[in-house]
Amino acid sequence: MKSVGLVELAKIAGVSVSTASRALSNHPRVARGTRERIVALAQEHGFRLNQTASALRKQRTGAIGVVVPLGHEVDQALSDPFFMALLGDLADALTRRGYDLFLSRVVPQGPRWLDDIIASGRVDGIILIGQSDQFDLIERVAATYDRMVVWGATRLESRQISVGTDNLTGGELAARHLIARGCRNLAFLGNPEAPEFSDRYEGFCTAIAGAEGVSSTVVPIHLTMEDAYREMVAYLASNPAPDGILAASDVIAMSAIRALTGRGLRVPADVAVIGYDDIPLAGYTSPALTTIRQDVAYGANLLVELLLARIAGQQVGSVAMLPELVVRDSA
Repeated sequence: MKSVGLVELAKIAGVSVSTASRALSNHPRVARGTRERIVALAQEHGFRLNQTASALRKQRTGAIGVVVPLGHEVDQALSDPFFMALLGDLADALTRRGYDLFLSRVVPQGPRWLDDIIASGRVDGIILIGQSDQFDLIERVAATYDRMVVWGATRLESRQISVGTDNLTGGELAARHLIARGCRNLAFLGNPEAPEFSDRYEGFCTAIAGAEGVSSTVVPIHLTMEDAYREMVAYLASNPAPDGILAASDVIAMSAIRALTGRGLRVPADVAVIGYDDIPLAGYTSPALTTIRQDVAYGANLLVELLLARIAGQQVGSVAMLPELVVRDSA
């Protein structure tokens, strides 16, 4: 059977071409009964909407760019458990709203890598996962490009619209829990130069500043599991072990536990360990990981809702979600 075009379909349905086009695009101005009848006729007569031409007419691609910039952790893979959890929730949230996900892992080269992604015209908007060491560049782009939201840290007077956890509170919750357990020699594992980690470390220090007889150190460990393990082993080989640890991520915490047990140290009897994120694996480690939970599923939906609001021309603000201390066996 020969398929019909839009003009022929409109004639068969007894409606205008514009009404037929709106019905096939699920436009709310077309009555439900009319829309269902036209869709049924389109299927019956083999009509296929030219999606490329439709997108050009609407200046809409139907895709959202999800971009992961890795400026300070160039070896971090998208298979990182935190990325996998967030990307899965983002894909679900975008699919429910009729969008495809266009994924890009970027090791930033030069000052215009984000401008180039925008200029490509392949996506209707961008969700950035993390700010890495690119905060100022993202800030510059956000001043002129509205169709972008960021998973990351919030800063006063920032142009970026961000979604993330209140990392200051998260770091403070973790340190206070360690101190309440009797830990007095604390360590923060991670690179405090990254915005989210910087806030976690600041909250960690705030709790320690109000506690008598508590000392702390920073161990600038990388985020990949093998690097974090190797660097923790090296640290323990030349330094006394702390009795309480806040790791900047669950992956770092798991690697630290492996290194500690490899030296014959017991967790939590000798060293209490707290992670950050509450990735799905956190409850299945041995011992099960105490951690600061970020509600990733809720955050993913917020990212999508805020971006679509911005695409629609609405004014929105950043959201800092409340963290939750999840107490398990490691601390």
